[in-house]
Amino acid sequence: MSMPMEYCSACGGRLEPGDRHPVCSACGRTAHRDPKVGVGVVVVQQGRLLLVRRGVQPGKGLWALPAGYVDAGEDPREAAAREAYEETGLRVAVGRVVDVYPSTVTGGHRGASFFLAFEAEVVGGELAAADDALDAGFFGAEELPDLAFESTRDAVSRVLSPGG
Repeated sequence: MSMPMEYCSACGGRLEPGDRHPVCSACGRTAHRDPKVGVGVVVVQQGRLLLVRRGVQPGKGLWALPAGYVDAGEDPREAAAREAYEETGLRVAVGRVVDVYPSTVTGGHRGASFFLAFEAEVVGGELAAADDALDAGFFGAEELPDLAFESTRDAVSRVLSPGG
């Protein structure tokens, strides 16, 4: 869970409750809490979906799409390709948006405020779990492991279902 903001990032004054956002008691600046944007890739090869086994919370030990956070100033598609490579060793070409998912709290852990799932295809690299992924692999619809997030379950149902 995130800690509430107490001090102004501009002048260090104490923040006071405002209409929608805290306001600095010293300089009057409104303090906006920036959303965290997560991105991931939906890669299907020969009817099998690429998943990673998470090594960190939320969802530690469960399986999810290769994913991570967008860094400041980073294009979301480039972030998705970077995260896929960091977690799986695979280079991917990122395509259209599958969907945008709002935040959920899992086991007391808040992840991204928004999660953007992109279609992607492998264009190089060798499959090997790395970074915060404990394992990585391709799974068919009948052999899916325990999935960590509703966004992963939704994307799986879209791409592995008949006509998906």
